[in-house]
Amino acid sequence: MQLALTLVSPTPEAAQAAIGPITTALAGARARVKEPRVLGPGAVDLAVEADAIAPVRIAVANALEGLPVDACVQHWNGRRKRLLIADMDSTIIGCECIDELADFAGVKDRVSQITERAMRGELDFEQALRERVAMLKDLSVDVLQRCYDERVRLNPGARTLVRTMTANGAGAFLVSGGFTFFTSRVAQAAGFQANRANTLIEAGGLLTGEVGSPILGREAKLAALREETAAAGFTPADALAVGDGANDLAMINAAGLGVAYRAKPIVAAEADAKVDYADLTALLYFQGYTAADFVTD
Repeated sequence: MQLALTLVSPTPEAAQAAIGPITTALAGARARVKEPRVLGPGAVDLAVEADAIAPVRIAVANALEGLPVDACVQHWNGRRKRLLIADMDSTIIGCECIDELADFAGVKDRVSQITERAMRGELDFEQALRERVAMLKDLSVDVLQRCYDERVRLNPGARTLVRTMTANGAGAFLVSGGFTFFTSRVAQAAGFQANRANTLIEAGGLLTGEVGSPILGREAKLAALREETAAAGFTPADALAVGDGANDLAMINAAGLGVAYRAKPIVAAEADAKVDYADLTALLYFQGYTAADFVTD
């Protein structure tokens, strides 16, 4: 079978230097590497002939251990995806919005500890969300806009990722266990076509400490993937899903290409590929886009 092996690094020399060790490692795994193709600064594509994908992934991971290089091994056919479905907090943006709201409420230490455990899969997501939102009771709703303006920033490459995929006919969907106040604004800033998230309940200009039901968590993210692909007339195999926490695992596992971005160990261990060093444009390189294809306006 023909596989696509893509190497991406913020240090261009590192990606090039990794080709030799990987070629040697793959030879030991009975896989043959064809001539590399440069996709962009620090991004290289290699066509690999192999009998199975699992030994190639293992050999590549071993060869890259300790190197600042991200890798993706996938089937060559079908690598260009028709839908992007992305988590928001700590994936498309560089913070956890609920932790930042908690900072304004003076309870960030308590809330962020729960967030970390929930993202690691150590706590039930729904229960953990309700517990954290309860600590925001009586926070002025005006703080939401202030939090967005002062704390929320797109991660490097996020807008280019979304804009490039949509310019090439793909759908882009933002799905979050966070809150619609933030997803609606982040979706617009990055270029997503639609978004789903949870709703903070407010009354009299203050947060009530409650969140709307049903809670959008792990299963709801999976449902969003299935519903959006079905509505567009294709299957989850045609989708790319990216996230960082345990509540992203179901959609990451169901997608044709599931990527762990700066992810918790439980997610990184199960995803098809992980991005620990490069920015989000790595997801474009994984699909075979070149830097010349990127939409950066």
